[in-house]
Amino acid sequence: MAEPSVSEFVLPVKVYIEDTDAGGIVYYVNYLKFMERARSEWLNALGFGQRGLIEQGVQLVVHSLSCRYARPARLDDPLQVTVNVSRLAACSIRFEQAVRYDGDTLCEATVDIACVDAQRLKPMRWPRELRAVLTPDIPSQ
Repeated sequence: MAEPSVSEFVLPVKVYIEDTDAGGIVYYVNYLKFMERARSEWLNALGFGQRGLIEQGVQLVVHSLSCRYARPARLDDPLQVTVNVSRLAACSIRFEQAVRYDGDTLCEATVDIACVDAQRLKPMRWPRELRAVLTPDIPSQ
């Protein structure tokens, strides 16, 4: 796993049989699962696990996403899933993510995540400690 970074993070992922269809090609929705895993590991590397946030009453939910598939990944491919933060707002964050194999981009997405109150499921401001870690390198809206 990569060193923790606010602005960029790379998670290596190997393609297993469970990730593929009958032809050994990664099933399209699994790219989104790889990206979700990379965002979770990015948060963990920054010291903010999902469980800890939920225990504090904070939940991070996908608000919207746009995804483009360029080329398929196959069984046993070693992939690199990138996480780059492109924008931080009071209650949301935008990620630019990609899944790459051998330097080629297979899939890329823009993912908007909302910070919500876990009980009410209403938008809330970032917890002070997390915002302090996020703000130095990320463009704010």
